[in-house]
Amino acid sequence: MSNKYKELKLLGEIFSRKLLLIFCGLFGVFSCGKNEIQRNPYLLEPKIQYELNLSLPLYNALTFVGGSYKVQGIGLNGVILFNLNGSTYLAWEASCPNHDLKSCSELEIEGVLAVCSCEAFQYSLATGQILNPTEDLQPPQGMLFYQVTRYNNTLQIVN
Repeated sequence: MSNKYKELKLLGEIFSRKLLLIFCGLFGVFSCGKNEIQRNPYLLEPKIQYELNLSLPLYNALTFVGGSYKVQGIGLNGVILFNLNGSTYLAWEASCPNHDLKSCSELEIEGVLAVCSCEAFQYSLATGQILNPTEDLQPPQGMLFYQVTRYNNTLQIVN
C-alpha cells in the first residue's frame, strides 16, 4: 500500500468520527426539550401584595399550628392562610382549581381542609392537593399557591 492511500484512509476515518460527533451533538441539542410549566387552565393568577399583622386579635387562629384564616378582598375569591408548623405559613387562592369560576367555587375552610361546594372537592391546606379527585379530572389541579414571608409579626403575601 502506498503512503498516499494510507493518508487518505486516515483522513476518511477522522472525517467519519468528526461527522459522527457533529451528528450526535445536533441530535442532543434538538432532542432536548424544555419542560413546560403547567398552569392552571381555570384560574387566572392575579397580582397580590398584602400584609397582615399577626398581633391583631382578628388573626388569632393563625398563631396556632394548624390554624387558618380566610382573607377576603384579595385574589379571586380571597386567600386562605394556614399555619403549617408554627413558623411556616402557606397561602392558597380560595377558588376551586378544578373548574371555571362560578358562584359556588369559593373554597370554605373545614378544619385543615378547604372544600368546594360545587362538587365537594376537598383540598389539604398543608399541601394544596386534592384529596378526593374524580376520574374525569385529567389532570387534577392543586390549589393555587401564593408566596408568604414572615418578618417579626407580619405576614406578607405576594405572587
